[in-house]
Amino acid sequence: MKVGRSADRTDTGRKRRHNEAKILAAAETVFAERGFAAATTSAIARLAGMPKANLHYYFRTKEALYDRVLDEILALWIDTAEAIRPAADPKTALSDYIAAKFEFSRRRPQASKVFANEILHGAPQLDDYLRGQVHRWVQDKTKVIDRWVADGKMQPVASPHLFFVLWAATQTYADFESQIRAVLNRRRLTPEDYAAGTELITRMVLGACGIRIEPRSKRAG
Repeated sequence: MKVGRSADRTDTGRKRRHNEAKILAAAETVFAERGFAAATTSAIARLAGMPKANLHYYFRTKEALYDRVLDEILALWIDTAEAIRPAADPKTALSDYIAAKFEFSRRRPQASKVFANEILHGAPQLDDYLRGQVHRWVQDKTKVIDRWVADGKMQPVASPHLFFVLWAATQTYADFESQIRAVLNRRRLTPEDYAAGTELITRMVLGACGIRIEPRSKRAG
């Protein structure tokens, strides 16, 4: 009997995770396309392929669902900067961070648009988080960069502004994807487009930080 109950709980937990994942994926798309105010749980449930009542079983309100979507996005973004730590080589760490941010824009453009919509509307749901956790995160990463500067590994930079530049440069490939596609005359962006953007921004950032970059001819050889 105990084994049966344990199996039931396992199946229930698996089903819950599966349904929550479907809802969150649908919510990310609807919030990105419509913004929080215009989005409805009916539209999200329809895209997730389930009755609205089922959605509300997992998320009682639109606000609760929106908060969860934002939490998931921000947790993933925080993780992309894991490479920026005191013992790391600045060239490798910054390159890896830029590559990770570009990859996020490529794989999860809707997630980036949800965040952009929130910020454009004055960050009503995120203001405390930005002033709290994100502020502390930038301070912690600034200490790492200051340590690299003190150790002579790179030139001094205004670290918070360095992150602003990195965020803007990488997230534009998601937030303004339609503009980039139009200018490049693409129906959709290609892996080569993201690779070109990654290389250019990496070279620009490393150069501004005084980190030596090998000429392309040498790297190609």
